[in-house]
Amino acid sequence: MSQPQHIHQFLENQAIARPEAIALQDWDGSEWSFAKEWDVAKKGAELLRLAGVQRGDRVLMVTENCAMLCAFIYACSLIGAWAVPVNARQTGAELDRIIKHATPRVALFMHEVSPDAKAHGTRLKAREVSGAWGKVQITELHASDPATDGNVAVMLFTTGTTGTPKGVMLTQENLLFTGKTSAKSRGMTEADTVYGVLPMTHVFGLASMLMAATCVGARIRLEARFSAEKLYTALTSGVTILPAVPQMHALLMQYTLERGSQSIAGGSLRYVSSGAAPLDPVWKRKAEEFYGIPLQNGYGMTETTAGVSMTKSELGDPDTSVGPPLVGVEVSIDESAAGGGDGVGEVLTRGPHIMLGYFRNGEETAKVIDTNSWMHTGDLGKIDTLGRLHILGRSKELIIRGGFNIYPPEVEAAFNDHPAVVQSAVIGRRTQTGDEEVLAFIQIPASDAVTVEELRTFVAERLSAYKRPSQIILTDALPAAPTGKLLKHKLVDVFADRLD
Repeated sequence: MSQPQHIHQFLENQAIARPEAIALQDWDGSEWSFAKEWDVAKKGAELLRLAGVQRGDRVLMVTENCAMLCAFIYACSLIGAWAVPVNARQTGAELDRIIKHATPRVALFMHEVSPDAKAHGTRLKAREVSGAWGKVQITELHASDPATDGNVAVMLFTTGTTGTPKGVMLTQENLLFTGKTSAKSRGMTEADTVYGVLPMTHVFGLASMLMAATCVGARIRLEARFSAEKLYTALTSGVTILPAVPQMHALLMQYTLERGSQSIAGGSLRYVSSGAAPLDPVWKRKAEEFYGIPLQNGYGMTETTAGVSMTKSELGDPDTSVGPPLVGVEVSIDESAAGGGDGVGEVLTRGPHIMLGYFRNGEETAKVIDTNSWMHTGDLGKIDTLGRLHILGRSKELIIRGGFNIYPPEVEAAFNDHPAVVQSAVIGRRTQTGDEEVLAFIQIPASDAVTVEELRTFVAERLSAYKRPSQIILTDALPAAPTGKLLKHKLVDVFADRLD
């Protein structure tokens, strides 16, 4: 196989070497071979050319996980256009802000996999076209407006709070590096089947799943939306690799328990990972007992093309770090950002995984990438004596109460130790005195599973007085992004009527 210089060559190499091998099992159960996926990518590229797409133009893709999305990402690479995949579950206003900022030449709406995509396509007067890909809606949005920024392959929009969205420009080199590194770190081979529920409209699913699997020729079993029932079925029918986020693990364990079982150990699953949130020892031990294999952890963000560090733990290892830096990646700690010493500071990283920058936003880019090419992550962390990185939380989420630093993950870990807690989210809120109070939002499986007072007593044995929450809110669901990542910035608004 030739050494890829562009991401579509991952797919081309597999189509040449193993044309009839199954690349994708789609959301509807249909199967795509590598030869079919490559054929659709080439024909998709021709469709885009006929629509006027040129090198450097943006192609918006409004969708949920499906085989067509995979093929059209590679189609964009074939003609030098930028794929801009966006989750269809965004509101019309959110999508319009992205369109205004990205100025895409055309938009594709993968309406058969997503009713939300169909609604967006109807609103924006898209027409349906059929081809080797099946059916897709397409509409022209802007005149050709080629960007000249580097060798960009994909642009992803970060989950923002308010205001103008930020388009993260990921280059061909970024995605090639992460695809190869992720596959190697997981020991991924063509014999593996990856469970593909992490949205490919986000970096974890795009880079660590799609790119890694295509790089080595592994199969991806795609799901459009997360379902604990579907995941349970998949894990008992051939899936070998499960990349997920804590909420998915928690809901799967709850579903399995409701079926009368404590574990799914002994099946085909050989690698399971958790990302997007720090681990606590009790929860990790519980997850490993459930899966019967080590739970691996990692750290990254959209701006770092997912990967910064990753563990290679043995079963039962109490380590809750996010592991040492990946090969080729540098990590440093800026203690001046924390103000507390003890080796704690802002996590900085640099290497071939760092984004080109934010699209047409040099000011914001300069805030996070310094003149020495270090990416300032905004996360607080430390490096232990074994060279492993530990993430303590977002620097903006650091709670300062009575002069003491409180790291939300530590408080969350205390709540997560309780058997009736599915997951928790802890934030700080400014009081009238200028100090901060601690608020805890706790997801439980049923309204009678545990009381607030029981939880107060439980965490009092685990937390110093200044770390204990002023308020505890019990709920059956917490606000989350399509990736499963908890949206802490929405907690106060969502539960405003229950807060003092």
